[in-house]
Amino acid sequence: MSNLKVINKAPVSLAELKEDLKNIQSRDEEIGFRAGKTLEYVNSFSTLSVEDYNKLKEKIHSLEIPRLKDEHVVKIADFLPGSVAELDVILQGYALTVSKENLAKLVEAIKEFK
Repeated sequence: MSNLKVINKAPVSLAELKEDLKNIQSRDEEIGFRAGKTLEYVNSFSTLSVEDYNKLKEKIHSLEIPRLKDEHVVKIADFLPGSVAELDVILQGYALTVSKENLAKLVEAIKEFK
């Protein structure tokens, strides 16, 4: 096995993954079993286009919520929570505290992309 070197580690949204898999599929004509299963999953659960994802990401970053990182933004964009309670459940998996006011701001920002 060759020694691989990680150059960059960044979270990838479902929208970006879907786009990448479609590009690979058009380039290679066929994709592997795992890639095929991943594409099925992404097609089932991804609701945003890459353009909409980028707009949502910019909008969330413009809110300037303290300690909110790209990995959180990606997860929020993947699930598109419709309420503060849903957003709170998504963010529970992280060591992150966000005020109720900021959670409400996030939900308002998400509403136009649903």
